[in-house]
Amino acid sequence: MIQVDLQYDAGPAGCGELIMNLFLTMRKMDPGQVIEVISYDAGAREDIPAWCRLQGHKLLERRDEGSINHYYIQKK
Repeated sequence: MIQVDLQYDAGPAGCGELIMNLFLTMRKMDPGQVIEVISYDAGAREDIPAWCRLQGHKLLERRDEGSINHYYIQKK
């Protein structure tokens, strides 16, 4: 079980809005903390892992529950 420090429900937000809100939310977090991102956008399956690689954050896990995806990201 992953210990989550913060949860962000992005809802149906698309790539640009989702990534910008995630960026702003993670700026407030301390290094090593974990955020759970909940997204209903299918494009997030590509966008979130790519963004994590570019920013240096660690994507710990992705869990799919039907059309809802949960991403667990550890801040660098």
